[in-house]
Amino acid sequence: MYQTRIAGTGSYLPERVLTNFDLEKLVDTSDQWIRERTGIERRHMAAPGQTTSDLAYEASQRALKAANMSADDIDMIIFGTVTGDQLMPSTACYLQKKLGCAKTPAFDLAAACSGFVYSLTIAEHFIRAGTYKTILVVGAEVLHNFVNYKDRETCILFGDGAGAFVVTRAEKNDANVILSSHLMSVASLADLLVLPAGGSKQPITHEILDQGGHYMKMKGREIFKNAVQTMSACCEETLKQNNVKAEDISWLVPHQANFRIMEAVAERFGFPLEKVVNIVHEMGNTSAATIPVAFDTAVRDGRIKRGQLILLTTFGAGLTAGSMLLRY
Repeated sequence: MYQTRIAGTGSYLPERVLTNFDLEKLVDTSDQWIRERTGIERRHMAAPGQTTSDLAYEASQRALKAANMSADDIDMIIFGTVTGDQLMPSTACYLQKKLGCAKTPAFDLAAACSGFVYSLTIAEHFIRAGTYKTILVVGAEVLHNFVNYKDRETCILFGDGAGAFVVTRAEKNDANVILSSHLMSVASLADLLVLPAGGSKQPITHEILDQGGHYMKMKGREIFKNAVQTMSACCEETLKQNNVKAEDISWLVPHQANFRIMEAVAERFGFPLEKVVNIVHEMGNTSAATIPVAFDTAVRDGRIKRGQLILLTTFGAGLTAGSMLLRY
């Protein structure tokens, strides 16, 4: 069995910005109300015609540069997203074409906001088994197309963005490796966050569009409670399996959905807030992209350094959840 290391990270947020003050003109809300309840100040939006694979391409190029690799080094692409360019083919295939990877296997993974941790876990297993040596793992979303800007429950939260990791087989005796991952799904909570239309259950029709079935719908209070519970459960399992205490963790990198959720999880384990990577104020909830974007931001500004012990934790629609412990 081989071990897996993170060779390079990259991220990309579109130039267009939607601030809380912009939202005040669209829906009954205020900058203060949003900041107090979510910690979000702004979110980024893809330009007209800018697709999920376009955002992923930018993040992937930066990750490859950080890893000192080229597209020719990639053996596989795993793409976490629920807002792909089209229903088919996979957005991973469009990314493959843009990167110029020759015949690299590429596929999408739909686990909503947990998509990146799920994808990274699968990549680690492929490398551990010796099937592939270098894998590009991407989390990217263009969520604003699925947001009803008359629905205060959702429109204050979501933005667009992309993050990418290049993960590769570690050298012998390399301590900076992925140590373990833990995934969870609670299907009984599937109705808490849904995108009703567009699948086989509710194909798109004029009637569905008139009813707003193509927009996300969320039960915010229930999401908050269950997000804290599932993320905490995954963190607890990870720490226990690795015989690690909370004080041993250099950085907690949680899904950037809502600062209050991150704060509650940190409080449960005694993580000081200064050890929690938090950039939700800058980008809002970008679903599968939040963890790789937050991680890459912290690498580039010097907070996350090689040799540090990092805990990732996430939750998403499904209800899905996961955590991963790694030494960067």
